[in-house]
Amino acid sequence: MTLEFHSATDRGRIRSNNEDSIAIVEAAGLMVLADGMGGYNAGEVASGMATAFIEKDLGRWLQETPPDTDDLEVRRAMDICIDNANRSIFEASHAHAQYAGMGTTLVMGVFRGGRLLVGHIGDSRAYRWRDDRLQQLTRDHSLLQEQIDAGLISPEQAAYSHQKNLVTRAMGVEDIVLLEIHSHAVHPGDWYLLCSDGLSDMLDDARIAAVLREQGSDVGKAAQALVDAANQAGGRDNIAVILVAVHAVPSSGQPWWPFRR
Repeated sequence: MTLEFHSATDRGRIRSNNEDSIAIVEAAGLMVLADGMGGYNAGEVASGMATAFIEKDLGRWLQETPPDTDDLEVRRAMDICIDNANRSIFEASHAHAQYAGMGTTLVMGVFRGGRLLVGHIGDSRAYRWRDDRLQQLTRDHSLLQEQIDAGLISPEQAAYSHQKNLVTRAMGVEDIVLLEIHSHAVHPGDWYLLCSDGLSDMLDDARIAAVLREQGSDVGKAAQALVDAANQAGGRDNIAVILVAVHAVPSSGQPWWPFRR
């Protein structure tokens, strides 16, 4: 298998700046997306710090580590990197008045062999597009999701809630944060989507699936089409997407590295 990475981001139709941040390290099979929040320009500082820290530290570790490294070791490296990045954001928010209260949600993926390790904090999401079916791989850390889980509101009611942006977990807000990690088997033909809530708040799952379906096999065009569709639906927030396609290659005994665009 080979991996084809594409990304797209836009400030949307309402915001004057873009607080979403993206990092991809193809040689490490690493992708990271963060959605910042808090204060004038502080959100983009928090998200930028998160993606830059993870890109540098975890990206280097993954490239220096054998591909057959146990998943538990990879998870531990992800946890350590997130802890260090979180503390850096937390300390910066307390050291500089203009950054007070800043934080960021995060979703990340690490491809290792035939698996994808997905980690997330907050309401930035990961999806899988397989066999013409879209499946959400992450569960939002948000007040709205807690209300749905408790049966207080239905998913249909949640679509019209005014509490969509109240997250229960974010990087940089406290000195400790928990990264939720799950492993997923990767199949040839899969597409994996990471996105900020600027996409998922504007487009429901059915509409996201329709956009992917409309683009056929053109992954780069699909990534931009998702951003364009979110803007057409109102573009009330910054929009960021990472889209990765998993391609089969002829059997030749070669490893599924390297990656390609």
